[in-house]
Amino acid sequence: MKKSEIRKKILKVRKLNNSKKTINFSKLFKLIKKKDIKSKVIGGYYPYNYEIDSIDILKKLEKKNYQISLPKINRGFKMNFFQWTSKDPLEINKFGIPEPVSEKIVYPEILLVPLVAFDKHFNRLGYGGGFYDRYIKKLKRKRNVITIGLAYSFQKVSKVPVNEYDIKLDCVVTN
Repeated sequence: MKKSEIRKKILKVRKLNNSKKTINFSKLFKLIKKKDIKSKVIGGYYPYNYEIDSIDILKKLEKKNYQISLPKINRGFKMNFFQWTSKDPLEINKFGIPEPVSEKIVYPEILLVPLVAFDKHFNRLGYGGGFYDRYIKKLKRKRNVITIGLAYSFQKVSKVPVNEYDIKLDCVVTN
């Protein structure tokens, strides 16, 4: 199946199954602790288009003294992560996604990644813009980073078609 066909199918199923289920926080937190990362900088995302809601997860991590960051999309379809707390305001970008107003760029060591579909090899299918692939590639040149996809179990497919620009995740946590 082509990427566009998988994307269309899974997005339809995700919209129909929108039950506000989320990830088991203790399961995710154990995974993060197991990675033995010294830095406590986490990159998250604001859920869009029926994605797994990471905001509750980020708030719980914030209470455990993790520094939270959210992405902003810049010119040239590039993305950076900016410091954010649950008390900070957000503004809506041109795609309709809330972004932090902060200008303080941070480089997460743990990146929670939204996705449309994934396979058993942790290949990720996004919306097709390449934002996360480009960002992860850039981030890995600066520091070690653990990429954790957040997904509903029905988003797992037998095979995600990949090309040379696609970046594999380190793991995926499902509901």
